[in-house]
Amino acid sequence: MKKIALSLAGVLVATAFAPEASAIPSFSRQTGKSCNSCHFQHFPVLNGTGQEFKNGGFTQMNANGKFKADDLSIPDSLNASILLKARYQKENGTDAANTVSGTTKNGGQWQIPDELSLFFGGRVADNGTIKIGYMNENDLAGSPMVAGFKLPVVIQLQESLNVQVIPYMTVSLGQAYGYELSSTGISRGVRWAEHREETSAAHFLDAGGYKTGLGSTAASGIAYVISSDMGYINLSRWSPNFTFAGTAAVQMSSSWLRVAATPTFGEWSAHIAVGVASGSNYIAPATAATKVDTKGSVFDVQLQGSLAEMETSFYFSTMTAGKSSATNVNYFNSSTLNDRKATVIAGDLTVIPHTLTVGLAYRKGTNADAAASSNNAVTVTAIYDLFQNVALHADYSKYSGTKPSGTYGVGTDYGTNGVKDSLLTLMLEAAW
Repeated sequence: MKKIALSLAGVLVATAFAPEASAIPSFSRQTGKSCNSCHFQHFPVLNGTGQEFKNGGFTQMNANGKFKADDLSIPDSLNASILLKARYQKENGTDAANTVSGTTKNGGQWQIPDELSLFFGGRVADNGTIKIGYMNENDLAGSPMVAGFKLPVVIQLQESLNVQVIPYMTVSLGQAYGYELSSTGISRGVRWAEHREETSAAHFLDAGGYKTGLGSTAASGIAYVISSDMGYINLSRWSPNFTFAGTAAVQMSSSWLRVAATPTFGEWSAHIAVGVASGSNYIAPATAATKVDTKGSVFDVQLQGSLAEMETSFYFSTMTAGKSSATNVNYFNSSTLNDRKATVIAGDLTVIPHTLTVGLAYRKGTNADAAASSNNAVTVTAIYDLFQNVALHADYSKYSGTKPSGTYGVGTDYGTNGVKDSLLTLMLEAAW
């Protein structure tokens, strides 16, 4: 009875706020552990155990589910799972006359599914010194079907010192997809909240025609990683193209350098990192491939611990994407007028253990328009876990400042002349 009462209360609360989740039970099947064993507060946020599993190339597993022979160590079944995200989004802007309700978010838009993915993942090989794992995401509701793949090859030099080489490709999860342990949204799929543009500086899009997020691009590359208990260094060579789609002119001539420290302060675990994208590359396919710069930087901090015995996370991130020159377009900011910048401060508090988590975020953004106008947002979130693998989400964002119009022009202030200044998202997420 108590569980039912809490569930009903949680459902009511969860209809007002929300974050995002990307758990794949493939790994629960492989390890024999519950989803909460590797995730902090809610999916997809990783705790120390989850970071260790990822750092080991997805190869740890339950001994009872293993097939072993000479030079062979694999799961006795193929680890698969399905992720569903179905959501409703509503903005408060004004549509033009005769617009069919629901074709824009102003009329309230159902997105069923927003995502429907088939995941495979787990161990390929492990002899104690060399470990090989993989993760593969397939889009069942879109094209191309293969949406992401990575193959970590891990060499264990010492008990807590690893060297990794990770070939990867992704249709939209960014240059950090190969290797990333934080949940600040540096890679689009691993962020603490569903409203990514409002709660992660790396994803700030200023709606002026130059909207590529630093953590949400197509990318194909190879990550070279050295990691220990103290942190990691990831140097990736990558291209802003998705090779599986048959893209031509793929040159891994861009770089992504990520340096992270992972200290502990008492009972608090920290992830403090800087990331720098540099170089230039070609965007394809096209009859004549376009060459662009890939330049941007981000600094972020994540803290995980507890306040009054409630699991708590704090997030800080700040991003800069420099303006384009007259001759070279920056892939992350095509404006030639100003840099695009954002800073986000956020917190996430679990008020009912393994059940209800609420969060708050503030974004201060600077558009890349002629006036370097402000573009700010306040977001409240909540996640209610019906089960470890089924959750209800709700996010509400309120905007202020100026929304750019056209390619580089100064637009209309949020909330005036019918311009929307809020976004509500209600979402069901389930993985099995």
